[in-house]
Amino acid sequence: MGAISTGSAEHYHWGEACDGWHLLAGDDLSVIEERMPSGSTEQRHRHAKARQFFYVLEGEAVLELEGSRHRLRRGEGLHVPPGMAHQMRNDSAADVRFLVVSAPKSHGDRMPAPLAEDAA
Repeated sequence: MGAISTGSAEHYHWGEACDGWHLLAGDDLSVIEERMPSGSTEQRHRHAKARQFFYVLEGEAVLELEGSRHRLRRGEGLHVPPGMAHQMRNDSAADVRFLVVSAPKSHGDRMPAPLAEDAA
């Protein structure tokens, strides 16, 4: 086992222009670094089992959690318990890079979570 970085980790694209790198891809623990360009957003969703921690490495993001918006800057993070609807977005003018730590892994555990007014 050696050191891992975004240069050696498995890379994937998501959304229209976002990137992700699997720094650790275990069934019980997942660590992903992600990059979201300015103006990008993920689909609002929830996880049945996975608990997540989002931690901003560079830039500024907004993490909506059950209808409350949390502005996260470099060096700040937020816990998302299982079952809570959330959505990460980049409303800033620059890229945002962040870590998503999930236990257990969140892939395969994702369910859509529209806002109440979207469901009508």
